[in-house]
Amino acid sequence: MRTRAPDSAAGRNRSAGSRAGFSLIELLAVLVVLGLIATMVTINWRAILPKTELHSAVRELSAILQGTRSDAIARNATFEIQYDLDEHRYRVVTPFRVSGADGVGGGLAPSNEDRAALAWHPLPKSVRFSSVSIGTDIFEKGIVVVRFDPLGSASGHVVVLSQPQDGNIYTIEVQGLLGLINYHEGLFERLPPKEDDFK
Repeated sequence: MRTRAPDSAAGRNRSAGSRAGFSLIELLAVLVVLGLIATMVTINWRAILPKTELHSAVRELSAILQGTRSDAIARNATFEIQYDLDEHRYRVVTPFRVSGADGVGGGLAPSNEDRAALAWHPLPKSVRFSSVSIGTDIFEKGIVVVRFDPLGSASGHVVVLSQPQDGNIYTIEVQGLLGLINYHEGLFERLPPKEDDFK
């Protein structure tokens, strides 16, 4: 009388096996959700990447400026930075004359023409020099030269970097008297001091 029990257990196992797994509609729904997530991540990454390139360019240029100021103080000599606004690149010009394979180390140069210039640092392709300002003079083309003196002072100037296709702008300010470097997101213009500032 109990010989049919195994048959009913086998029937239950077969029906459970037929319900296991996913239907085609469920798999398609999962693929659609994964596709939407991948699209959102791609869109966000494309929005973040340009600003990352701009911030990287600002950090690299700032490091070169700070290093040049330190070298001027340590070596008790005047160093220069040249900004090439047409080719969107910059380089350091040392006070030493060209000598040897590395191009530096032949003693102090007797004239500006004999000074050894280091390699150009190009900006990332999406980043451009908008302008370099020295005092009230604003330069948008050509090569602009600024100096760092042995006492730590510098040619006070403002460098504006931009990404025209994305509308991102960053300003690097080098203070003349102390040679300190400040960073500002967007356009920045330091207002002249007022009489009340000294009271």
